[in-house]
Amino acid sequence: QDRKVYLHWLENIEPWCISRQLWWGHRIPVWYGFPITTVRGQLLRQGAEQEIERALKRGENIDQLQWLTDFSETDREYREFEGTIPYCASNADDAATLASEYVQRKLKELGLRGDELTVVYDDEGKDPITLFNEGKYFIERDKDVLDTWFSSGLWPIGTLGWPEDTPELKKYFPTDVLITGFDIIFFWVARMMMMQYAVVGQKPFDTVYVHALVRDEKGKKMSKSLGNVLDPLDLIEEYGADAVRFTLTAMAAMGRDLKLSKDRIAGYRNFGTKLWNAARFAEMNGVFENHTTGADLPRPTETVNRWIIGETARAREATDAALAAYRFNDAANGLYAFVWGKVCDWYVEFSKPLLNSDDAAVAAETRETMAWVIDQCLILLHPVMPFITEELWGTLAPRDKMLVHADWPTCGTEAIDPASDREMNWVIGLIEEIRSARAQMHVPVGLKLPMLQLDLDEAGQAAWDRNAALIRRLARIESLTPVDSLPKGCITIAVEGGTLALPLADVIDVAAEKARLEKAIEKLAKDLRGLNGRLQNPKFLESAPEDVVEETRALAAQKQEETARLTAALDRLAALA
Repeated sequence: QDRKVYLHWLENIEPWCISRQLWWGHRIPVWYGFPITTVRGQLLRQGAEQEIERALKRGENIDQLQWLTDFSETDREYREFEGTIPYCASNADDAATLASEYVQRKLKELGLRGDELTVVYDDEGKDPITLFNEGKYFIERDKDVLDTWFSSGLWPIGTLGWPEDTPELKKYFPTDVLITGFDIIFFWVARMMMMQYAVVGQKPFDTVYVHALVRDEKGKKMSKSLGNVLDPLDLIEEYGADAVRFTLTAMAAMGRDLKLSKDRIAGYRNFGTKLWNAARFAEMNGVFENHTTGADLPRPTETVNRWIIGETARAREATDAALAAYRFNDAANGLYAFVWGKVCDWYVEFSKPLLNSDDAAVAAETRETMAWVIDQCLILLHPVMPFITEELWGTLAPRDKMLVHADWPTCGTEAIDPASDREMNWVIGLIEEIRSARAQMHVPVGLKLPMLQLDLDEAGQAAWDRNAALIRRLARIESLTPVDSLPKGCITIAVEGGTLALPLADVIDVAAEKARLEKAIEKLAKDLRGLNGRLQNPKFLESAPEDVVEETRALAAQKQEETARLTAALDRLAALA
């Protein structure tokens, strides 16, 4: 769509008014003077008056000056404004030089002496037609300013010292990527392309990245009259520059506008806090003592450490792929999921027993791995969150150079250990399943539960044995007991290679929980009927504002998702009975 708009303007170029009547902007560098024929009329009038005056003083009969009687008609004719002569120059002196050359040439063609007229620059706003006297030819600068987009059309070369052949112009022109909004493809992008081909005969850039427009959280264009403007400086003051930058990047999906809300910005500020706390946790545990920046890829033996190195390699590859495709939102969201979910949550928790291990080698390799992983996080996040990452980079360990100059990571799929990857994903999947079941059944958060093992294959058993302490602590499990069959009142936990269960008959009131879920599902169904009725009404879709329709659709989808979640919980309760 954007390509179509761009090509349409280039293939159908129309005349372009480059002036505006404003008090600000680049004043048009053009001076104007009347055509020299008009000046000749003024000179004839002056000459006639002087000749008659001299004849009267000599006592001569002025009838012999009959040729002067036609001057009134000539003067009238010359006073009719027929246009002006423009002189385009970078300053008034240069414009006066151009005008002088014109005047001398024309006076010579008219048989008048070149010294009868001198050029004067007038900047007092006087009417030039009244100033052809005393042998002076006045020029006056245009009062208008250049059109904003005309001025900015010169941006690719104007910022680099053009028209001088500067080192900057040689190095940076043409550039590579231009980032802009879709609403100024013609006003800016197409005109920059036209201007550079006209002036230097070369395209100014290779690629145009068209970003979304920022609107308010309801999708309305920000307007002072509506009072919905979010001032970036105010947002930075409240939430920090990194949070604002990350929000805009994470929401900048191609093809749609960005609905900005303070809640989203606050959420990404919390992400920065999470990163900060993880880095400080590492620092307090001696992770960065004797740390060498840019060291070789760690080669740990512990499963958890091998797993997080592989996850880091995946994140680096995914980030590079997203950036290469200009999908900055995918890069930001992928890093968010990796840094918060994999590093700050899972790895920090998994590392605690390793850092406190009685085995010095285990603790040492965990510190080395964690230092490397956090360094990679800081480097990958730096383009989006430069301030907090630069601060952490400089304070966590001695560095040879700032983070902005650090080498980009290169670790790839060779760093992934499939066995460790499979085992830790099994552990994480089990913990998440247990947590989900507990939340659905309203099991008290601090209560530790026994867990039953109906069956489990060799790989699953090995994963449990190596990570039992982690699973019990993070999932609030008291014990694991093998059984031949499950007693009544259990909910099953499906894992790869086996079936586990949580006995809840004596933990929750099944009847009361069932009644609560049924009541909640019934209310959701009522709400959904109302929302779907509006969405299926053609009159509503035609007359309601677009943001209201979108909000209704989003609310219906949210209610549908909540219904599915509660229905799954109700099905689990049925299994308990």
